[in-house]
Amino acid sequence: MLVAAAVCPCPPLLVPEVAAGAAPELDDARAACADALGVLAAARPDRLVVVGPADETGRGQYPEGTPGSFRGFGVDVDVRLGRGRPDPAAMDATAPERELPPSLAVAAWLLTRTDWADAPVAGLGVGERLEAEQCVRAGRELAAPDQRVALLVMGDASACRTLKAPGYLDERAAGFDAEVARALGSADIPALKALDSALAHELKASGRAPWQILAGAAENTPLSGSLLYDEAPYGVGYLVAAWS
Repeated sequence: MLVAAAVCPCPPLLVPEVAAGAAPELDDARAACADALGVLAAARPDRLVVVGPADETGRGQYPEGTPGSFRGFGVDVDVRLGRGRPDPAAMDATAPERELPPSLAVAAWLLTRTDWADAPVAGLGVGERLEAEQCVRAGRELAAPDQRVALLVMGDASACRTLKAPGYLDERAAGFDAEVARALGSADIPALKALDSALAHELKASGRAPWQILAGAAENTPLSGSLLYDEAPYGVGYLVAAWS
């Protein structure tokens, strides 16, 4: 069963070495992420699953110990998912010896920053166009009834909040982000399930599929939510929430 969840944004800019001189601009977001991870630790889960968006080559499962890096963003920073070494038997047979996709690499960095050692960790990279029904089904499968499972859910809201945003200004973005923030802050499972996948894609909201996986995992668990951060630096919606 799902005992806790943390929702965090996944921009590589959360890593100070990547952000460089702009690093202080996301200090509040980093602090909120640390608070959300504290909620996960307090729940004492048997297993932590990190879920984040991934492109076609990054989809699938990642066992504890899978490496990742931010070298593609111009910095010599390496990470590893959890504390263990990867078990070859647990690797996704379709793509062995892969590195973490960027969203899961950010999650691995957050876990390292908070010195996570509370439970084994596994990762799941999901396609941003995965249908809502499939997301909910995947969430149900993650919340195994015989284990206390926690989720670290990575993903950004819209990237269209300002003229200088990656997706330019879209007048629908602020309303979409406000509804997502409300749903995450109140653990509103039906609202998350009902998110419009086509609109989310148009607004470049990479978190839609991971949020709907969370909704599926939380279906039969009475969790309460708390919104810890809701800002749009650089025109991209970054949300942090904790469910417990």
